Amino acid sequence: MSELVQRASQQLTELVHGEMRLAQAEMKEKGKRYGKGGGLFGGAGIVGSLMLQQALVATAIAAPMVPLPVWSAALIVAAVPAVIAAGMAMSGKKQVDQATTPAPEQTIENVKADVAEIKGSAHR
Repeated sequence: MSELVQRASQQLTELVHGEMRLAQAEMKEKGKRYGKGGGLFGGAGIVGSLMLQQALVATAIAAPMVPLPVWSAALIVAAVPAVIAAGMAMSGKKQVDQATTPAPEQTIENVKADVAEIKGSAHR
């Protein structure tokens, strides 16, 4: 009987260690996605800030000094970084969405199944 208890204890320890390794790997992958998403959001903010600071200032300076086509051209130039920023923001959102929740969902489901199996074995 003591040998069975000892083996069950050893198997339970191995099971817990395996689940911990799985949780660690799952959290590492999700952390990478959040990091990429955050970096892309930051890049979108920088590009958007550059658009506001440089292109719109150039537009404001050129508008009263020369005819319409020059400042309208500057507005078109300002639109390019805006499109880049929007693309980076969408890509960042996609990365964050793919990361889903920060909880190790697969590990939680495995642990629930393990607990149910252990409870089922104890009642036999």
